[in-house]
Amino acid sequence: MENSHAFPLKDRRADALGNLNSLPDELICTILDYLTPRDIARFACVSSVMYIFCNEEPLWMVLCLKKVNGPLQYKGSWKKTTLHLENLPNEYIDYCRKPLQFDGFSSLFLYRRLYRCHTTLDVFSFDDGNVERPNDLSAEHFHREYDGNKPVLLTGLANTWPARNTWTIDKLLLNYGDKAFRISQRTAGKVSMKFKDYVSYMKQQLDEDPLYIFDDKFGESAPGLLKDYNVPQIFQEDYFDVLDRDSRPPFRWLIIGPERSGASWHVDPALTSAWNTLLCGRKRWALYPPGRVPLGVTVHVNDEDGDVNIDTPSSLQWWLDFYPLLADGDKPIECTQLPGETIFVPSGWWHCVLNLETTVAVTQNFVNPRNFEFVCLDMAPGYRHKGVCRAGLLALDEDSLENIEKNTSYDNNNFSHSNLTRKEKRVRILRSEESENHIGVTNGASKSYNLWKQDFSYDINFLAMFLDREKDHYTSPWSSGNCIGPREMREWLSKLWVGKPGMRELIWKGACLALNADKWLECLGKICNFHNLPFPNEDERLPVGTGSNPVYVMDEYVVKIFVEGGLESSIYGLGTELEFYSTLCEVNSPLKNHTPNVLASGILHLENGSCKIDSWDGKEVPDVIGKCNFFPEDTSDIFPFGVRNKKLFEYRNAGSPEYGPDSTAGSTSIWPYLITKRCKGKIFAQLRDVLSWDDMLNLASFLGEQLRNLHTLPYPSFSDLIVSDVEKKKDFSFANGMDMDFVSDKSDIPVEWEIFARTLSRKKNDVYSRLNKWGDPIPKMLMEKVDGYLPDDFRKLLSVYEVFFYSPTIFFLFPLLVLNVMGGTSCTIVYVMLLILIGKWHEKSL
Repeated sequence: MENSHAFPLKDRRADALGNLNSLPDELICTILDYLTPRDIARFACVSSVMYIFCNEEPLWMVLCLKKVNGPLQYKGSWKKTTLHLENLPNEYIDYCRKPLQFDGFSSLFLYRRLYRCHTTLDVFSFDDGNVERPNDLSAEHFHREYDGNKPVLLTGLANTWPARNTWTIDKLLLNYGDKAFRISQRTAGKVSMKFKDYVSYMKQQLDEDPLYIFDDKFGESAPGLLKDYNVPQIFQEDYFDVLDRDSRPPFRWLIIGPERSGASWHVDPALTSAWNTLLCGRKRWALYPPGRVPLGVTVHVNDEDGDVNIDTPSSLQWWLDFYPLLADGDKPIECTQLPGETIFVPSGWWHCVLNLETTVAVTQNFVNPRNFEFVCLDMAPGYRHKGVCRAGLLALDEDSLENIEKNTSYDNNNFSHSNLTRKEKRVRILRSEESENHIGVTNGASKSYNLWKQDFSYDINFLAMFLDREKDHYTSPWSSGNCIGPREMREWLSKLWVGKPGMRELIWKGACLALNADKWLECLGKICNFHNLPFPNEDERLPVGTGSNPVYVMDEYVVKIFVEGGLESSIYGLGTELEFYSTLCEVNSPLKNHTPNVLASGILHLENGSCKIDSWDGKEVPDVIGKCNFFPEDTSDIFPFGVRNKKLFEYRNAGSPEYGPDSTAGSTSIWPYLITKRCKGKIFAQLRDVLSWDDMLNLASFLGEQLRNLHTLPYPSFSDLIVSDVEKKKDFSFANGMDMDFVSDKSDIPVEWEIFARTLSRKKNDVYSRLNKWGDPIPKMLMEKVDGYLPDDFRKLLSVYEVFFYSPTIFFLFPLLVLNVMGGTSCTIVYVMLLILIGKWHEKSL
């Protein structure tokens, strides 16, 4: 019988989605990613099509990874795993039946994703690629031909490693099955899995972009693994080795992943170079030279702090959907890495890795003479140079591109900051959406690479032209994407300067890029010449690593140039220190015996293109400061920029953006400075880990005595009238919704303590960013939880006895709160040292 009565299936999409029918399926799936599991369960009941979207395993994988923060145990599907994390009764979880099937609906987006989830790579044929594989490569040949120039595949470097035999899945499972390793995924949470659970996951999963182990702490969790390999001799020189293990950035990773997993397109952190040795399985690599953004990849560079973010498809999706679109001339350099082979990836090279089967590998990043300047450049303040390093001249706007094409001399004046006015510079090579658009995308990609081929050069002198010379290391925001903090950066360069005297010419170049070391040395020379002091010798040319201002420690004296926070903050910083020292002398405090003598102080400034210096003892308002319209809150003080006015200034500015549009940070040409007698000996940070118990007790006793001397010093009085005047200058709304009754209730609260509490309340809004700038001394875990340690009502701090006796949390955190407010005064050192000693005593008592 003919099937003439059959009717085509009705498309249920319009009725099931309603107004959402106008949205692409990819966008609908992206919106669902932002919902909670319980909301997804409700949405699944809305319609048949929404039911389909809400039962997609990739959606539940996203929901699960957003929720988990720690050990993860896969339950056979991501939906079951997520429901398990929701602490639902087991009968509800076990009831997860096979999803319902509906006809009358199709989605090319969902089909492609399903294909990627279930495809196997053993049916794909890959050639050996075009990465060079030289035989018997000597170290001299490597450094001459490849280091810093191009990738290379090396054989034989791992022949003697025990890992060649022991780093198989079965043997690792036997020896490290209960060890937890960190998992790499596109999620903010920290995910880890016991190795036995991860092996179970690998066998069960059907994920488009499977989880894979990418653990930089494997040496700590499984130290035996470090004995199974050694760094090849040609890669052993690493400038980060001078840093302590806790201070240096992550540099080595254990990498284990199943078929279809891998690393999507990226440039290695801080423009370091890397080597990667494969122990089992096969990897497919694709690489592009620096500045050539792969098709389908979007680079975002924030113009405030230079933070770089990259949007990229998974490695599998790129090979399936984007690679076929490339013309032969636009294809990447490729290779298939085999067990026992080591690939070298030079600084700045884009690379993408796809695991063709289950693989085990180890990789390390390093800094050597060939990439050192690029690493320093990448940690310099600003954003334009970071964009150019990664995206080439595509990072510039159209006007700058025209200048490049017209002017082959690359005149730096053509790249003024005013040309780059967008809040966030985005560099984008169009990504494919549907097949009908592929031809246009391919042609656009080829056209965009023409400029890269003709004019871009991964040369340090060329790239340094794109630095924003107005931005300075000490006053500009530090990018959260930098591999180390600003304090560690300065410490690193200082240790290299001392430890590698034969490399000082190179180290100086890097310091000039990262720290503006040449600028500050020139300022130091002017100061020394004005005061008839000897110029620093070769060992003293770099500022010391600690502190937030350029500080030069010479044989007999120390010069501190105040720059932190901009000009207004700097002048208060110097004024406060001068008043403090004057007070010590006036009352003949015992603290004076332990405080460096002030030899000179003044203000260095540029006037009509030439440097001038005005001596200043902290009294009266200097003419050069008055011309800037910076006036103290109360002009009646002998020290107009002393302690009282500094506290009022901090109160007025607390909670304001540190680098807002009105900030003077980074753009001033006026620098206050202080010269003191050098104290002989070592700083506490160099001794705290080697002090004996008796030494610590003696030091704690000494510091307690000095703390008492500190608190017996006379302090300036505050009046309600002064506080009211400050409030009028800036509209005041109490932070965190604190009761305004606190402002008017002053019966039992001294004015100076009221200002203290108010300032803390305002600073609480950005306390994490402030603590983050301190770098290594404060554990990251404590900074992430700092809000939980701070009181909702800072009036509790005013009940000193109640706080100290009934709240040990506040007892330990109180010095940090004081340090956060006082910032830079001498009492800070005493509080911090006492806090460290208290912590050591607490550890010993346990």
